[in-house]
Amino acid sequence: MNKIHHKILIACRGEIAVRAIRTCKELGIASVAVYSEADKNSLHVKLAEEAICVGPAPSQNSYLNISNIISAAISTGSTAIYPGYGFLAENEKFVEIVEKCGLKFIGPSSSVMQKVGNKAEARKIAQATGIPVVEGSLKELQTVEEALAEGERIGYPILLKAVYGGGGRGITVINSETELKEKWAITQAEARACFGSGELYLEKYLDGVRHVEVQVLADKYFNVIHLGERDCSLQRRKQKIVEEAPSRFVDGALREKLGSSAIAFTQAIEYENAGTVEFIIDKNGNYYFIEMNARIQVEHPVSEMISGIDLVKEQIRIALGNPLPFKQENIRLNGWAIECRINAEDHLNDFRPCPGIIKNIVFPGGFNVRVDTFIYPNYEAPPYYDSLLAKLIVWAPTRIEAIRKMRVALEQFIIGGIKSNIEFHYLLMHNPDYVRGSYDTNFINHFAKLVVEENRGE
Repeated sequence: MNKIHHKILIACRGEIAVRAIRTCKELGIASVAVYSEADKNSLHVKLAEEAICVGPAPSQNSYLNISNIISAAISTGSTAIYPGYGFLAENEKFVEIVEKCGLKFIGPSSSVMQKVGNKAEARKIAQATGIPVVEGSLKELQTVEEALAEGERIGYPILLKAVYGGGGRGITVINSETELKEKWAITQAEARACFGSGELYLEKYLDGVRHVEVQVLADKYFNVIHLGERDCSLQRRKQKIVEEAPSRFVDGALREKLGSSAIAFTQAIEYENAGTVEFIIDKNGNYYFIEMNARIQVEHPVSEMISGIDLVKEQIRIALGNPLPFKQENIRLNGWAIECRINAEDHLNDFRPCPGIIKNIVFPGGFNVRVDTFIYPNYEAPPYYDSLLAKLIVWAPTRIEAIRKMRVALEQFIIGGIKSNIEFHYLLMHNPDYVRGSYDTNFINHFAKLVVEENRGE
C-alpha cells in the first residue's frame, strides 16, 4: 500500500467519523472531514488534517448532498471516500457517481450495492443460494390490492417493509386486512421519504424471535471470512440499543450454519469489503435470512473485541487493494463483549431525543473498557441528527463477567447538562431476564414500560 498517494474523505459524522480519522492516522493516510454548519465544532472536524463544510444543518442539504460531497472530495484531492454508516453509506447512486469520478468507494461496488439494497431481490438471491428465508411476497408490491392478495396467501400477522429500507425504518406490523389498507399509504410515504422509493414487500411476522447478524469481510481476490455472530435483539422502535457477541442463544452447530450461510451469500453476490448478513432465529432454533447491510455497523466493536481484528482498518486496506491477511481457520473468537449505545434521550418519555449542551463528562475506564465517542465538555449535541452520543463496550472472558464489568462502567459514566439513557442501561444490566439471556426483540418494549411504571411508583 503506497501511503503517500492516498487521501480519504470521511463522508460521515459522529463517533464513526472520529474512528475512521484515527485509523487513517495509524495507516499514515491523510483524511478530510466533511461537516454541516451545525457540526463545525464537532470532534471529527478538529482531528482531521483538513475539513470542509458541505452545507447547512439539515442532512439533506449537507451529509446527503451528493454534489457537495463529491465536490469536496475533488477539491481536496481525495482519492477515496469512507462512508461510515447512515447518510450515503448504502446509496447506490452515490457509489456509482464516486466510481465515475475515478474515486474509490470504501465499500462494495454500485452494482453489488444495488443487489443488497433491494431487500426483495436479496431474498431471492438467498433462496437461490439455499439459505432459509421467511415466507413473504414473491415480488415488489406496487399497489395495496397486490398487498392484500399476498397478505391473504401468507396469513396475518405480517410485516410491511420498504424494498430499499434499513435502520429499522419503513417497517410496519400488520395484523389484518383492515390494518393493511389503513397503513399501506403511511408506510409507502415513509419509505419514499427515507429511501427515495415507495416500493414495499411483505414478510410473515414471527413473534418472539432473536435478531442475530454475522460480520463478514471480503477482498477483491474472492477471499471471504466471518467473525461470528452478534445478538442485536434488544431494540426500541426497531432501533438497536444493546448488542453482544457472541449470542447466548446460538450454540456451536447453529453458529456454523449461520457463518456458512453468511459466507455463501457474500460469495454469491461477489461482495467486497466489510458487511453484515442479518438473520432472525425463531423459538425452535430455526434461522432465516432477512437482509445484508453493505457497510460497517454501529455495533461492529463487539465483533472486534472477540476477534481482535480492526474492522475499520481492514475496510481501508481492502479498498486499497490489499488481500485479507488471514483465513477463516486463523480466526479465534474469545470471550464475551457487550455494547451499550449511549443516547441523548429520555427513557421515561418514550425515548424522546434530548439535544443540548453537555456541561461535563466523566468517561469510565479500566481493563477492556472502551468508549467510542465524539463528545467533550461544552459540546452542543445538535437536534438534527441521530441521538447517539457514545458507545460503551466491554470485554470479559464470560458473559456474566462482561455484564458485571458493564455495570461498573455505567456507574462511572457521567454526562452532565443533558438527559441520557445511562440509567436505563444500568437497570437493564441488573434485570434477571437479561442476565439469564432470556429475551427477544420484544423485550425492551416491555422492560421500558416497567421502568416507567416503577419510576411513577405504580
